[in-house]
Amino acid sequence: MTHPYLAGARHPRVLAHRGLTAAGEDSSLWENTAGAFAAAHAAGAEYIESDCQVTADGDVVLFHDSTLERLTGDPRAVSEVSTRELTALFAEHGGLMTVTEALDAFPDTRFNIDVKTAAAAVPVGAMIAPHAHRVLLTSFSESNRRAALASVMRAGASIRPATSGGSAIILRLRALSALRLSPARVLAGIDAVQIPERHRGIRIVTPALIRAAHECGTEVHVWTVNDPDDMARLVAAGVDGIVTDRADLALAVL
Repeated sequence: MTHPYLAGARHPRVLAHRGLTAAGEDSSLWENTAGAFAAAHAAGAEYIESDCQVTADGDVVLFHDSTLERLTGDPRAVSEVSTRELTALFAEHGGLMTVTEALDAFPDTRFNIDVKTAAAAVPVGAMIAPHAHRVLLTSFSESNRRAALASVMRAGASIRPATSGGSAIILRLRALSALRLSPARVLAGIDAVQIPERHRGIRIVTPALIRAAHECGTEVHVWTVNDPDDMARLVAAGVDGIVTDRADLALAVL
């Protein structure tokens, strides 16, 4: 049975990677901000891909990196910075958002949330529980992914969120599909696999992998694809979704 996260939305999926910042001329707009999400929504994106970290105050905010260095030059870890200070840093760059604020501010948007740290896995559950029908939880770490899913259900969700398998599941799927063996047990309860086309010179997205995933009712989403020709090529090969920094282009192409 198709999860509500995937039902009733356009196919192929276009997932706005950390929102949309590349389309505008305002270079001060940062990823994973209210401004970037608003731009993606305005472009017509039904899905927004984001990431969560925990601040020094224990707030679960939408932020990708483990430190502030790439965005601000500050080497401190996000976990060492107060929510108040982060809010001030983001004020002129689109606006910091907690998970709860994003879900409340964009009630018609489906969110793909990557749980970056173990510290975020449990507290994020109560935030997502009322919105589980429109959230996909994922993590490279299987323990973080499973902990987050369990936390959502403990918080009283009427349905589990959709979920995408972590690194271990992807590796097993890639190996089993290459051997023409069924990955049904590996993909039990997995709604999508979200993978790069290649990793360290090895092709991850193959016809065999796509076929094996589809036979188990699991979608294949590929990240991060910004070239329109690549978008069209991947979808023609059977890929179900494109994670992209250019949701505006992808919506036009696909």
